[in-house]
Amino acid sequence: MFEFRIIAECPVTGARAGEFTTPHGVIHTPVFMPVGTLATVKAMSPHELEAINAQIILGNTYHLYLRPGSEIITKAGGLHSFMSWKRPILTDSGGFQVFSLARLQKITDEEVICRSHIDGSQLIMSPEWSMNMQGVLGSDIAMCFDQCCEYPATHDKAEEAVKRTTLWAERSRKYFDAHNDTSKQALFGIVQGSVYDDLRIRSANEITAMDFPGYAVGGLSVGESHEAMYHTLDVLNGIMPRNKPRYLMGVGYPLNIVEGIARGIDMFDCVMPTRNGRNATVFTTEGRLNMRGRVHADDMRPLDPECDCYTCRNFTRSYLRHLAMCGEILGSRLFTWHNLYFTIRIAERAREAIIAGRFPEFVREFEGKFHEDDTSDD
Repeated sequence: MFEFRIIAECPVTGARAGEFTTPHGVIHTPVFMPVGTLATVKAMSPHELEAINAQIILGNTYHLYLRPGSEIITKAGGLHSFMSWKRPILTDSGGFQVFSLARLQKITDEEVICRSHIDGSQLIMSPEWSMNMQGVLGSDIAMCFDQCCEYPATHDKAEEAVKRTTLWAERSRKYFDAHNDTSKQALFGIVQGSVYDDLRIRSANEITAMDFPGYAVGGLSVGESHEAMYHTLDVLNGIMPRNKPRYLMGVGYPLNIVEGIARGIDMFDCVMPTRNGRNATVFTTEGRLNMRGRVHADDMRPLDPECDCYTCRNFTRSYLRHLAMCGEILGSRLFTWHNLYFTIRIAERAREAIIAGRFPEFVREFEGKFHEDDTSDD
């Protein structure tokens, strides 16, 4: 059921256009995946996500375990049925929440003991716990339980996380193969190692030796510079198997997506488009805009004249700023709609350019227009 096929490849950069077949449909890569942590992509309905061609979305094991819980999702027939989503779903293992959210009490090779961010109740997390819960969720792609370390981290701290990630990948794979339906769910391994080349190479070799259907690069976009991220991806590009999909976790900044694709990455996810949308910040062809800026008060242009999303086809910057200043829910929805569409289209346009044999030109054109600094705050 699970098959990855490379359709075209850029001879200059190695960027790939591919197809990953899953039980709920074929994912055309490169692809950006909206994040639906709690079985919903914030501010968007399932049919709206289909309208902007969201091919696959994410759910989170930690959050869904706490609310609504495994019993309710089982009764609903799995996550697809529960949230009325017919296309593929990827679930995070819950490991990142150990790093970012849960109040950690103790972490050992055996398990993680932490407290819920909701009510403070004790939660014991392990590779077996994660695989069991992801089996309940019934996602198309499950992720190994891993340890993500903070940035900056010492070499010793990062090495400890690499050792534990490998150990937990072995346990994840053992439990998954024995208890989960491998015809309906694929398990991806995760490479860690912070920004240390030797640890990244070691982790990649250890994880890829387990022959997972796909591989993720974790532990980036946690505070390191763009240059450090790109260097790490350059190091991994020659190591990670060419015939398997590659997923860069938690990365959704437009320039990072383009540069990631240029380094052989196939899949991306991030909360940035939805979080920024709820805060009246949007990405456009020319860069980032703060839609609360006074400069937009009487601007009758669309957000992005080059974008054909619902927001840009129907509303002016002036009206959208008005919604933002009034705190209207519609503003959050329209900004989110645009941001998701814009980000999804980056990956789609990159795919089109790879197939057409003009990916380097696409990169030059995109990066030549996109400005990192927001000039609309005044």
